[in-house]
Amino acid sequence: MAKKSKSGVASVPANDRSRFFDAEIVAEPQFYTGPQGRRYLVTDVPPAVTAARKLGRGDWPLIVSLVMGCIVLRMQNFAHPNSVVFDEVHFGKFAKKYIVGQFFMDVHPPLVKMLFAAVSSLGGFVGNFDFENIGDIYPSDVPYMLMRSFPAVLGSATVVLCYLTLRASGVRPTVAFSTAFCLLVENAFVTISRYILLDAPLMFFIAAAVYAFKKFETQQPFSVDWWRALLACAISLGLALSSKWVGLFTVAWVGVLCAAHMWLYIGDLRVKPAFIVKNAVARASFLLVIPALVYMAMFYVHFMLLLQDSTDSSFYSNAFRAELQGSAVPKDTDASIGYGSIVTIRHMQTKGGYLHSHNHFYPAGSEQQQVTLYPHLDSNNEWLIEPYNFLIPDHFVPITDDTKIRLKHVSTSRRLHSHDEKPPVSERDWQKEVSCYGHDGFDGDANDDWIVEVVKHRTPQGAQNEVKAINTVFRLRHAMSGVYLFSTETKLPDWGFEQQEVTGASQGARPYTHWYIESNTNPYLNVTERVGYSKLTFLQKFVESHKVMWHVNQGLTLHHTWQSQPHEWPFLLRGINYWGKDHTQIYFLGNPLVWWTATACLLGFGFHVLVSVLKWKAGATTAASKAVFNYNYNMFSYGLGWAAHYFPFFVMGRQLFLHHYLPAQYFAILGLGHFFELVVGTCVKYRKHAFLCVTAFLVLAYLAHIAFSPLVDGSQWTKSQCLTVKLLHGWDYDCNTFFDSYAQYELYVPTDILSQTDSAADTSVLIEAESSVQHVSQYQAPPLSQDELESPPPAKTHGGEVRLDASGNVVPPDVVPLGDMYDEGTANGDSAHDKPAWGLGVVVEDVLMDDVVVEDFVVKDAPASSIDLRIEEH
Repeated sequence: MAKKSKSGVASVPANDRSRFFDAEIVAEPQFYTGPQGRRYLVTDVPPAVTAARKLGRGDWPLIVSLVMGCIVLRMQNFAHPNSVVFDEVHFGKFAKKYIVGQFFMDVHPPLVKMLFAAVSSLGGFVGNFDFENIGDIYPSDVPYMLMRSFPAVLGSATVVLCYLTLRASGVRPTVAFSTAFCLLVENAFVTISRYILLDAPLMFFIAAAVYAFKKFETQQPFSVDWWRALLACAISLGLALSSKWVGLFTVAWVGVLCAAHMWLYIGDLRVKPAFIVKNAVARASFLLVIPALVYMAMFYVHFMLLLQDSTDSSFYSNAFRAELQGSAVPKDTDASIGYGSIVTIRHMQTKGGYLHSHNHFYPAGSEQQQVTLYPHLDSNNEWLIEPYNFLIPDHFVPITDDTKIRLKHVSTSRRLHSHDEKPPVSERDWQKEVSCYGHDGFDGDANDDWIVEVVKHRTPQGAQNEVKAINTVFRLRHAMSGVYLFSTETKLPDWGFEQQEVTGASQGARPYTHWYIESNTNPYLNVTERVGYSKLTFLQKFVESHKVMWHVNQGLTLHHTWQSQPHEWPFLLRGINYWGKDHTQIYFLGNPLVWWTATACLLGFGFHVLVSVLKWKAGATTAASKAVFNYNYNMFSYGLGWAAHYFPFFVMGRQLFLHHYLPAQYFAILGLGHFFELVVGTCVKYRKHAFLCVTAFLVLAYLAHIAFSPLVDGSQWTKSQCLTVKLLHGWDYDCNTFFDSYAQYELYVPTDILSQTDSAADTSVLIEAESSVQHVSQYQAPPLSQDELESPPPAKTHGGEVRLDASGNVVPPDVVPLGDMYDEGTANGDSAHDKPAWGLGVVVEDVLMDDVVVEDFVVKDAPASSIDLRIEEH
């Protein structure tokens, strides 16, 4: 038997084969008694523990075995399917846009998408494939296998990191191998590793951060290895956060554990305060600053690569858009505004866009011409500024603060107008209809008069008296009724082309009444002063991008076919249909044995904690053995990681899917490893039997993986095999998709051979904020009896409703409010005119992801048509 060191750790020769079965690499917890009799835990890391948890020669055969197993399982039938699967629609398209330099908006940080672009560029991809729909066949010049191999490699590396993490947290090699094998055969992790998706790289970076932190815990403070592990953890956290915002939960997990460490240091009476302060400062500076710098660096590269304008840029302010190459936003314009100026007027608080009218009428109320906000450049956005009581003078007369004017719609010759009519959609008593009224030759009436009020706290000093383009922020007060020109994100119905409603308001949040002039031409200007948008700094672009990402992400709230609820995830009650074609199917689902056992271990630990607390209350000794002590600490650590990556989803109002649970499931599998270690470590007399039980579990887990593997890679399967393993009603993959026998597959002609012009995929493009789908023709299985019929929905990407223009670019909805939410600067009035009393603010309807339906219009310097498409959530 090996001798024990003073720390209580067994010193086992590296060449002793029993190291892998019987090695003790956990120290006995040491408690000292303080001056007043209080016992406290010694926080020193015994050097023997640090040495014992390093990899030995015997670890490498296990690691190599895991790598080989990953290659076999993740690369099997790797070329199939040779068509677009699930969210490859989005991430392949984003990779293309990086290659061609075309700007786009996505709700996720850019790192993984840039990596996919780099990999595809190495494979010779030049951006000549659009990744338009699920089921689209990949041309020969699209390196889709190379692009898919990138997540496959990272998915395999995640399995290795699982092994290394458990070894670093006090698990013997055989148990660490057994747990990593469970991750290897976990079908959900295999599925995400085979396709062009964000999840496998995200999981790799999270796993790297967890491993680095566990290494950091066992290093001697302030040693070279301690600093190296801390730096590796910080960088990994930054990379995880740069992949998806879920990485923020990992940062929080590390932060809570660091706080727990500091609490234990404070309780250790032998530790000096200077040591605690130095340790805390080192951790905070590395684990907060470095991830933030890495995250911001990814966006810096993102902005450098995407220089060409697209309609995706309409999510952003015009100051942002003006810097993109090919942008139709005016680079500069005449600064001085006067009578006779033809202007375009933009709303500041929403992304509704320009004050707009067209030759269509309200179906009720006054039945006069509609006035809306419209986000695209259009001749129907142009207004002529007129005096309210005389003709336009033949010389330049500037518009100043408190000037009464009229606005004449250039295209229809009707004037901006308001009156005592209810608005078409909004039902608040303090809102009135705004319309266009009149005709050529009609002089107008007093309801056409509006007073310009400059919002001085949002306007530079030089533009507060005379109204200037770009710089002057103003409100338009209706001279007769006192209401202000006002707009929120409320949309008109189909008869208003789903454009944003404009009303007159006597109450509401003041920023929704703020406007500015973007373009201006005046024939009477002699001296032309030009003005344009100021160039944004990187930090301004960074902040604005995150406002857009957050607002769009929060708008993904409507029901989706394949969404699920967080309380269903630990029990694997439902999956996601990824792809279906040629009587085969890809369905995202975990390995039920591994999944449910990991959940049971978490529940078991919770019960164990409850019992331990009750025993402690009764005065009994708890966690007496080092095996139980190590189990308690690491299960607490990984259980906390599971909770940090799981419970936040309960408070999210957006659409959620099973793949959002994968980071939490990874922590659950690490907890499963410590359960195995507890069983093996405490069953000293029956250790061989314990290992036999673990081995039997691994065999069953592998068999479960094989049973469900046709859903992972879309391989052939029979209907009877499908029905046999369909254990839960919520697993709504369609067994009717499959043939009755493999012989039928031999006679079947695949669709890409049968039809070269009409690829028939059993799929439809997902609309993440809608329940309707755009169906694609599909092959039907042979007729079935009534009791065999199943009708699950087809596979869909998960994206929300948006539109594309004729060039294939997204036409975004108006979803991003800009500016202050409250206008304290004008609360006490900035005009001599009396203002109506303001209410408590506007409750904006949840219409964030509604579309702007394009009407018939004449476009200036912009595509003239748009068609339905989608935006994604992932």
